[in-house]
This record gives sequence, structure tokens and C-alpha cells, in this order.
Amino acid sequence: MASTEPLLSVRGLNAYYGGSHIIQDVELDVAPGECVALLGRNGAGKSTLMKSLLDAGPRVVGEVRFDGEDLAGIPIDMRTKRGLVLVPEDRRIYPNITVAENIELGRHAARPGSVIASDELYDLFPLLKPLKQRAGYQLSGGQQQIVAVARGLMGAPRLLLLDEPVEGLAPVVVDEMAAHITRIRETRDLALLIAEQNLSFARRVSDRVILIDSGRIVFDGNWEDFDADPQLKERYLAV
Repeated sequence: MASTEPLLSVRGLNAYYGGSHIIQDVELDVAPGECVALLGRNGAGKSTLMKSLLDAGPRVVGEVRFDGEDLAGIPIDMRTKRGLVLVPEDRRIYPNITVAENIELGRHAARPGSVIASDELYDLFPLLKPLKQRAGYQLSGGQQQIVAVARGLMGAPRLLLLDEPVEGLAPVVVDEMAAHITRIRETRDLALLIAEQNLSFARRVSDRVILIDSGRIVFDGNWEDFDADPQLKERYLAV
């Protein structure tokens, strides 16, 4: 790791939708350059936790620190410009503009003086090169997801939050996404927090696993320790 200090530090985080207490007393860290998988069933709280880090929806109580700075009172757009970027699970690709134009929108979230050159970005995502002028509505679900990740990366984030990046995708597209993430980690200085249900995919791309259930963290450790306790998978991930 580039530093012993966490890039993201969360303490006593609680999140609410109306009267529903969704995220409960969550504590977690992500180190610079680390890729962490956030695993859990549907409804476990993964997406709400991701949104809570950006103050993007739920009412949030607790401490979120990014690069040592307390983010309390800092709005979502300024958190993004500090390098904390979310790629949401619903992709939000604009259907009536081109792939190139969708990706360019990521520049608006860029940290001052920090953007990725278009050529470099398409080298990271070579499958998008022949699709640059295709409209968003002409893309498959897998292509849309790759565009969403590329757009999130355009602003040169320090921590990229990916919410269910391979949900509903064909196995060949899951393999492509794993290759993209591996390539990103080899060439870019950033950390990732990836919310997933696909255990095989998560294992391929991440260094560490956090398991969430009913809004609470029930495991935080390396894959060896996760595999050493088969009850974790049976209790918290089996459908």
C-alpha cells in the first residue's frame, strides 16, 4: 500500500430512509490503492451504504473521513471533486447522446487539474473504441455498464465506488469487466470499493472482503479468513 493511513475511514455510520434504519453503526476503512469487495444479499444495505458515503439520498449520521478530512456538511458535488466517485447500479447512461459524449460528462466530476486523456481512457476500455459514436440506447446492458465505469474513471477519482457492476451480465461480459478492473488497477493510482453479489467476480478483482447483512458489517477480512469459515457464505450469501 502507498500509505498506512486509510484513504476512506467510516465510523459509527447510520443511514435512514424516513423512519427505516437501514445502515447501522458501520465502521470500515479502505486504504490507498486497495480494492475491497462489499458483499451481501439483495436488500442487505450495500447500495444505501455506497450512497451514504456521498450523502446522496439517505439521511446520514456518523463520521465519514476521506484523505483525513471529515466530510460532514460537504455536498455530493464537492465530495466528487475531492476524488470520491460513485458508479450507481442503474448505470444512468443517457440514451440519446453518444458513448463518447456520455463518457465526457465524467469531466464535470474531475478533481482540479486531474482528468484522464481520452486516448488513455479508450486504451483502458478497448471494447469502447468502435462504439464511440453509437447512441446510448443502442448499447447492450454490458456495454452500458462499461461506459458507466469509464465515465466514472474519466474524472481521475482517488476512490471509485462501483455498485453491482456485473449484475445481470452474461459470463463473458463479467470476464471482460474483471479484465477492465485489473487493467485499471495496474495503470491507475486509485482505490476501489465494489458492492457485489457475484462471489467469483469479487474474488478475482479484490484484496479484501467486507460482508454486510441487514445494514451491519458481519465480517471484514482477507479472503483466506473468509474461506476458512464456510458458515459466512451459507448464512449471509446463500439464496
